[in-house]
Amino acid sequence: MSGINDFVVKFATVNGSGSASANTIFAKTLFRMGIPVSAKNIFPSNIQGLPTWYEVRVSEAGYLARREGIDIMVAMNPQSYQDDLKEIVAGGWLIYDSTLPRIWPRDDIKVLGIPIAQMCAGKWKDPRQRQLFKNMVYVGALTALLEIDMEVLKATVSDQLKGKEKLVAANMDAVALGRTYALENFECPLPIKVRTAETAKGKIMVTGNEAGGLGAVYGGATVCAWYPITPSTSLPEGFEKHAKRLRVKDGKRLYSIVQAEDELAAIGVAIGGGWNGARSFTATSGPGISLMSEFLGLAYFAEIPVVLFNIQRGGPSTGMPTRTQQSDITLCAYASHGDTKHVLLFPSNPTECFSMGADAFDLAERLQTPIMVLSDLDIGMNDWVTEPFAWDDKRVYDRGKVLDAKGLDEFKDIKGKDWGRYLDIDGDAIPFRTLPGTHPTKGAFFTRGTSHDEYARYTEDGVIHARVLDRIRRKFDTAATLVPKPEITTRDKSGKVGLIYFGATAPAVREACDYLERDGVRVNACRIKAFPFTKEVIEFCDAHETVFVVEQNRDAQMRALLMTEANIAGTKLVPALNYDGMPMTAAFVRGAVLKTLRPAQAAAE
Repeated sequence: MSGINDFVVKFATVNGSGSASANTIFAKTLFRMGIPVSAKNIFPSNIQGLPTWYEVRVSEAGYLARREGIDIMVAMNPQSYQDDLKEIVAGGWLIYDSTLPRIWPRDDIKVLGIPIAQMCAGKWKDPRQRQLFKNMVYVGALTALLEIDMEVLKATVSDQLKGKEKLVAANMDAVALGRTYALENFECPLPIKVRTAETAKGKIMVTGNEAGGLGAVYGGATVCAWYPITPSTSLPEGFEKHAKRLRVKDGKRLYSIVQAEDELAAIGVAIGGGWNGARSFTATSGPGISLMSEFLGLAYFAEIPVVLFNIQRGGPSTGMPTRTQQSDITLCAYASHGDTKHVLLFPSNPTECFSMGADAFDLAERLQTPIMVLSDLDIGMNDWVTEPFAWDDKRVYDRGKVLDAKGLDEFKDIKGKDWGRYLDIDGDAIPFRTLPGTHPTKGAFFTRGTSHDEYARYTEDGVIHARVLDRIRRKFDTAATLVPKPEITTRDKSGKVGLIYFGATAPAVREACDYLERDGVRVNACRIKAFPFTKEVIEFCDAHETVFVVEQNRDAQMRALLMTEANIAGTKLVPALNYDGMPMTAAFVRGAVLKTLRPAQAAAE
């Protein structure tokens, strides 16, 4: 086995051992050397003590999907030794703490034992320091084994521990311990190693939740109400961090953040902010959506703008709170009882979490309805190498059809009718709204969750109720002209095989399409960015005889939406479903396609 800038390293440690910082430093150092990396933190839902893993895929070609098979396993947790050993590819390397030597039952891998605990015991007296610096010792060994640039590593450590110079020195001492041992006891570098590259130059490394929080700031949000839940918590925390930097003037805080007593209260506060004219949002995950459904129905029916970031995780119920899935598609599309249908956005990386997060506030006010941004744990909590964020400082927020006092006074003269809060004047199904305090005598109306007519008056007249519901449904047609169009990749203009995907599956699908083309199978691809579906999505399905729908849930929820909302025949939609909670791999996507198109080849492999 050999190669440069093309391998996978996996760290097997214990949750709460302080390994996360060391592992992140390793990944960020390679990124700063210009090498694209994909870092996946796989952790349990307890505070400490259980096994945790951190995978780093190194790919100068820019492949960012998780890859099956580990080239270098850093095994620091005896509890998981047996399983960790199985993942190493033939010819790969196992690094472990040989303070307590072991016999490993594989002769097709190379074992590199380093007495890490013993070295740390000789260097530091404090037990906690010994535990923490063990992690930097194995990073130090990797600098020699992989030929990592030491100057870049030191700069990364300094940035990670900014303002803690003593800790920087101690961490570099630990690095030196591991590096010296590797240089003196192993052939360095290994046949697989790194070198400075240009592929990642100009890109950034950030989590989707951090990006979404910043996107909310740039999108004009001034109210955030939330309740902690994995994996969404770091998004409102990111919003608060950036708002403290960007939303304070003359010592006065120009934003409000409320940690509510539960998810229902959180969405209630956010809806109240939207009703009052603020740009408001909340963030949650699947269980929170379940609790918020009643209020989402209120915002839908009373037509109040609000933004909701849903960072999806595995279900049902508590499910796998620290694993990733795309399991809330139908839950969000039809959240609440009765006839509801919501606008959804599907970012595929942190850059889009930023841009779609900002755009969601324009859409919410333009359409006067909840907008849900559906990310997931993989995008939200893992560091991604992604394009820098872009923002036009000349951009003007789209506040939608909001009447000021002058607009209320002149409404009948211009529109030919008296203003009604739920009256469709322009034929786009979007009424005009007013904000509290706009006019001393005009513009007041009742906001209610019960049936109402076009003038916000209570009614139990079924004909009027149906008329209002029909008008709100037509607003969904308007939304289809405003949401982002899909990204379509054509590899075969006359091809009859298509593939639909969305969200965090994008890296795996793009890589799989490359592999399939090498197999002689050209597949055209369509990445859905929003619901309702634009006409381009429907045209893509119509143009292909077979369309694979790749998603991370058991019940093919996106496929069901395509059948229900776009009238696509289920016979042509082939589900490709992965729901084990792990980020999707290109091997899975390629296998799912070949299983249908070339079953003999798939079976042989």
